[in-house]
Amino acid sequence: LSLMSHPLCHPQLEGLCSFLQLSTCPEPCLVRFCGWLLALSPDLSYTSAAVLAEQLFLRRVLSLTQPPSRHLMAALSSFCSKYSHPFCRVLVAAVLQEPGEGAEQTKLMCELVEECLEPRSVQLLLSQVLEVPLSEKLLPVLQAVLGQQVRHPPCPLEVLPPELLDLLVLTLCQQAPAFATSLSFAKLVTAVLTVCQGQVS
Repeated sequence: LSLMSHPLCHPQLEGLCSFLQLSTCPEPCLVRFCGWLLALSPDLSYTSAAVLAEQLFLRRVLSLTQPPSRHLMAALSSFCSKYSHPFCRVLVAAVLQEPGEGAEQTKLMCELVEECLEPRSVQLLLSQVLEVPLSEKLLPVLQAVLGQQVRHPPCPLEVLPPELLDLLVLTLCQQAPAFATSLSFAKLVTAVLTVCQGQVS
């Protein structure tokens, strides 16, 4: 396991993960493995953490058709608590690109936003969501981002980068006609006006 913290190149680490069959290992083993990862010193590099996020979780998350088991949720939460930035780059990006409703994936993203992601990664997730066409399935994710601000100030949205706030407001304005009958969209707009009232004129 100590090899994980050494500067392995991307193909070497992928090969090691494949050899260990990490993408299909039983979920209780996944929890223990993530516990070991968090105890490594020095910490994993960004690249290594991104590779491991993909190998450990990508297939499992994309295939969810029901809520994740407590073991999978524990593993996701522990990994995400320490390596949330590479986690977002790999997992969130893949979920956003998936066609269809992805109800379980959306619920999972909301839960991770509310419980696990560090503030800097919440901003990253917000920017990722705003890069794709807005859909009904993404509205709860944006609502969770704004809700985190209300529950845990100070938070990443307290001082949103101007360009990100502009993009959020512009996206909501442009998409308003398409969501004219959506209660979720109305709640989201209200939340933006409440949370960011000092920044929105």
